Amino acid sequence: MASGGFWIVFEGGDGVGKSTQIDLLSGWLHTADAGARTVVTTREPGGTPLGVELRQAIMHGDHVEPHAEALLYAADRAHHIATVVRPALERGDVVVQDRYLDSSIVYQGVARGLGEMVERISLWAAEGALPDLTVILDMEPHADRMARDLDRVERETVAHATLMRQGFLDRAALAPQRYAVVDAARPIADVAADVRSSVAAALQRVGGVTGFDANSPGVEPWGTP
Repeated sequence: MASGGFWIVFEGGDGVGKSTQIDLLSGWLHTADAGARTVVTTREPGGTPLGVELRQAIMHGDHVEPHAEALLYAADRAHHIATVVRPALERGDVVVQDRYLDSSIVYQGVARGLGEMVERISLWAAEGALPDLTVILDMEPHADRMARDLDRVERETVAHATLMRQGFLDRAALAPQRYAVVDAARPIADVAADVRSSVAAALQRVGGVTGFDANSPGVEPWGTP
């Protein structure tokens, strides 16, 4: 997304460690090794006050008809891009985001069978905004990692975990220059190192911060998957 900042999205199945890796990457981006960037962390759904209300309705309420669910995600996305992501990028910040367009395409479009209209509606809602880099944390679905309190949507995504994993990989294959697929079935520090390297390479490609050390540990692994 051309605007002066840099936009990174993390995607992948439930339990792959997105929250942990977002925390680690954000901490590293703040360091001198990464250019001491200003970082905005956010998520979809739920990155705005309106998004919090929509997230509650979508993920913790009763059954939502699939078409209505896709439109609620699109509404959240439109507001989120306009009020959080775009302003941050225009300031020159780095935006690190948990889930975006690919999650809707893979979950509603593929697993729920709503097809290509999901992508078209989402792109319309977001005025065509696409991340500079999407990091897909890839891992074989594992029941133990999903054995926790799940919301309504998580329970349904677990049921389609293998299909969704392939869906994310298929998305990455369509535009490999805009995606980084990282093996998330390894120790947290190893995954974080690969994420940093992918981000460093992408920043340098678009003329971002240069000369920083992608191998610097930055911060200690912490957080929960």
